[in-house]
Amino acid sequence: MQLRGSSAALVLLASASIVVGACSSGSSPSPAASAGGSAGASAGASGGASAPAGSGAAGSLAGQSVNVIATWTGDEQKAFQQMVAPWEQQTGAKMKYTGTRDINTILATGVASGVLPDLAGLPGPGPAQQYYAAGALKSLDDTLDINDYKTNTAKALVDLGTAPDGKIMGVFIKAAVKGLIWFSPKNFDFSASPPKTWDDLNTQAAANKGQAQQQWCLGIESGAASGWPGTDWIEDFVLRQAGPDVYNNWAAGKVKFTDPAIKAGFQAYGDIVTKSYGGANTILTTNFANAGDPLFKSPPGCQLLHQASFITGLGAFKSLKAGTDYNFFPFPDINSQFAGSVEGAADMFGMFHDTPAAKSLIAYLVTAPAQSIWVGIGGALSANKKVTNYPDDIAKRSSDLLNNAKFFVFDASDLMPNVLQTAFLAAIVDYTKTPANLDKDLANLDTVQATAYTQ
Repeated sequence: MQLRGSSAALVLLASASIVVGACSSGSSPSPAASAGGSAGASAGASGGASAPAGSGAAGSLAGQSVNVIATWTGDEQKAFQQMVAPWEQQTGAKMKYTGTRDINTILATGVASGVLPDLAGLPGPGPAQQYYAAGALKSLDDTLDINDYKTNTAKALVDLGTAPDGKIMGVFIKAAVKGLIWFSPKNFDFSASPPKTWDDLNTQAAANKGQAQQQWCLGIESGAASGWPGTDWIEDFVLRQAGPDVYNNWAAGKVKFTDPAIKAGFQAYGDIVTKSYGGANTILTTNFANAGDPLFKSPPGCQLLHQASFITGLGAFKSLKAGTDYNFFPFPDINSQFAGSVEGAADMFGMFHDTPAAKSLIAYLVTAPAQSIWVGIGGALSANKKVTNYPDDIAKRSSDLLNNAKFFVFDASDLMPNVLQTAFLAAIVDYTKTPANLDKDLANLDTVQATAYTQ
């Protein structure tokens, strides 16, 4: 189904920058956070965190349960469960959670069969539009305090979660800034003069190489979602080489994958593969969460890692100290006319069964007290403007990048229909393994794209 109206990333250009209240996504640091999640909530959000908003009277949902499926596993799952714990304590209801990287297939199959969870982390605004059009995804208009939600959520995210009929079909419970370049100051300190341009980055990397085996660390393994870190690379190149208009039209299915601008993004990613630690086999078999671990080895395996703000809670990062053991600089400019461009993403939630417990939980998840818990743990940017309890300066800087972006775009692959998302991931894996297949991979993506937006 074609993205229409407010669902497309074109909305984001109109907003220029996304006013998000916190940092990182996907996970973040702080092993110590396991003991301090709820405390962080009350400290970081105005209004306190003692009673989950929208939950009703204490114990009013006792004995009820909510089936939830999302992509979070490991530390991310633990953080989400800490986020939900106050709601469970207040209402007496329980969340039954399943984490899987095969979310696209499970939900697409479920929409067709009718076998769906109560709530789910959605693959992105593109697939969400399809689920809503099929009548599977429920409107949240009678579940949320709509005025409060729209007041305290960045307009760009509200728009992306709005269906063509004007109703809210999905909400965002955390966000991330993409395209950050991570390094270990103890091995290669780019802090004094962070590269402003891509040429400057390559010049500094050549001068700083030292004992590092390669310039980049890269790992694209992620179970059924393997390949997505490669899509992030290509999106960053397209944004900074061709600009937000081409980027957004590509995400909306109006620019082909064989277009020179998109092909150039793939080729630039291919160059990164040749400069990455361990070569193609290591890239294909290394889980994204551990891709940056060689930064901290002695001697280091690489100088740099390209990853979103949530990486601070994964792999070797989560046990290290922000600013001392690791740091970042924004993705450097390539074409100066698109300077200040930022790509972001956010975790979208939707409701398939509007039970009282499901409605209560999703209403709670958008509140500042709820979202400040994950922010306080680390590795999450809040979609709620009231959340301010960033755990460190790196988290605050990540948030500032989103707030001050001259051009902000949403993750392109998340805006694409499910079938095209899946094909994009497969193309990344194939191209990484066999670079000579690029033209074939791009032609296949054009074929999939041609019908994906009308299904």
